[in-house]
Amino acid sequence: MTDTDDGPSAAGGSDAEGTDAEGSDTEGTDAEGSDADGDGPEDALAAAGVDPVVPDGVDGGEFADDEAVRAFLREVAEDVRGDSSESKQLSAVLYRVSDLYDEAEETSPEEIYLNVRHIMRIKAEGGLRR
Repeated sequence: MTDTDDGPSAAGGSDAEGTDAEGSDTEGTDAEGSDADGDGPEDALAAAGVDPVVPDGVDGGEFADDEAVRAFLREVAEDVRGDSSESKQLSAVLYRVSDLYDEAEETSPEEIYLNVRHIMRIKAEGGLRR
C-alpha cells in the first residue's frame, strides 16, 4: 500500500472522502476548521437552525426566588469546578443561572445566553488577542 492509496496518511491528514483522521467531515472547511469560503467558523446556532432571539412573550419571564433550586445549582457548580478552563467556565455558567432564582440578583436568561455565546466565540477564535 502506498501513500496515495485510499485511507488517511500516516501523518493524520485527510482522505479523499472529505474526512479527517478521526472520521470527522472536513468538506467545506480549511485546515483550521473555518469555512472554505473564508467567512470564518460557522456559528453553531446558525448551523443548528436555532434563532437566538427570545420571543417577546417570554423575554420578561419571572423566576421565583427559590432557595432550594439556587442551592442545588450552586452545589452542582462547585462539584463540576476543576482545574480545566472548561470546567471553570461551566461552573461559572451554572452559578450565574442560579442567580435567576435570587431576587437580589439582576440577570435574565437572555443575558446569560449572550455572555456564554460571547465566551464560546472568543474560545473558538483562540482566546483574547492583545
